[in-house]
Amino acid sequence: MRIGFGNDIHKLQDGKPLIIGGVTIPSEFGAVGHSDADVLLHAVTDAILGALALGDIGSHFSDKDERWKDADSFIFLGEAIRLLKEKGFEVENVDSIINLEKPKLRPHIQTMRENLARELEIEIDCVSVKAKTGEGLDSIGLSQAIKAEACILLRKI
Repeated sequence: MRIGFGNDIHKLQDGKPLIIGGVTIPSEFGAVGHSDADVLLHAVTDAILGALALGDIGSHFSDKDERWKDADSFIFLGEAIRLLKEKGFEVENVDSIINLEKPKLRPHIQTMRENLARELEIEIDCVSVKAKTGEGLDSIGLSQAIKAEACILLRKI
């Protein structure tokens, strides 16, 4: 068994799309990033790479590389999954938290879980996605940033 932890944070900006867990969420602002800035998929990708001791998402998908400009973050997650299979592992479960002041994410959590379960090839009851606000504090609470964290458990097959 291996455990990995990943996190990601992005600045928020008016007029940008807000994509979390592969879901485009109606919002007046979205995350700024080199790719589509999907913090949840980035955190899960980082957690997989960490569990495999293969560095972080930036070492595989540099923000200096134009190939990844506006890229769909499922590409990054797919590569991490390919690497975990190559190393003889599969996902046991994933637990994640999204920190965002607004909009409320509850209506979108189930679809995020379904997207992750499909990509990770696990049952939906092995995928946890939680949403928290910043209670008006720091960059999250002031609606200046979005952050996600993920913990993943891999097992050798």
